[in-house]
Amino acid sequence: MLLTLGTACPALAQKYRTAAGLRFSSGLYGLTVQQKILPKTTLEGLLLAGTREVTGTVLAEQHFGLLGPSLNYYFGAGAHIGSNKDTRAFGGVDGIAGLEYKIALSRFVVSADFKPSIEFNSNDWARFATGISVRYILIKEKKTGLFNGLFDGNKDKKKRKEKSSQRHGLFD
Repeated sequence: MLLTLGTACPALAQKYRTAAGLRFSSGLYGLTVQQKILPKTTLEGLLLAGTREVTGTVLAEQHFGLLGPSLNYYFGAGAHIGSNKDTRAFGGVDGIAGLEYKIALSRFVVSADFKPSIEFNSNDWARFATGISVRYILIKEKKTGLFNGLFDGNKDKKKRKEKSSQRHGLFD
């Protein structure tokens, strides 16, 4: 059912280009930056620190709309490197799946995710972390709202007329 809902409204996903903020995860906290690179794809960089380690992660994520323009689900994969007090340098591969909500009438995005990873050169061979991120939208996506172009004159009149003649469903 989740897949059906996501494919029903793919145009609604990801309403911003660049966002940065804070991430709070299982024993780690730090910075997150997300950059849109394709219509539904972002690269996310994480720089996290804890009492015993520091890690840097890069993730490619695919976003899909869910129940309207403000809620997305996403999944992806990536890799990380870091250093801890026990084994020094380590690395690994990561997966990620989560939900993202853009708070109405603000430039804030909140997300919650599950980020399992496999570790190399570490005492922990696998981790099953969860996290919460709060990001501020630095660069918005081009506006496509209801009143966009209403006062632009006649240049988009034909496009608006074509759009208004199309039927729209619950997830359009």
